[in-house]
Amino acid sequence: MSKTLSFACVHFSVAFLVGYLMTGSVWVGGALALVEPACNTVAFHLHEKVWKRIETRRAARAVAGTPLTT
Repeated sequence: MSKTLSFACVHFSVAFLVGYLMTGSVWVGGALALVEPACNTVAFHLHEKVWKRIETRRAARAVAGTPLTT
């Protein structure tokens, strides 16, 4: 959990810094630091669901003896 929290802090900091450097606005940097990681969290969750489904299908094909294709 410590590593996850550490990464979250880095992610928020980078998002803030990029927004601030691009606009010069602390408000935009702050908004970006909140919105971008939240969007990435949802995207990561959906990405993991898709990959889980792909892995399940591959495992089922392997058990059934059908060739695996990508």
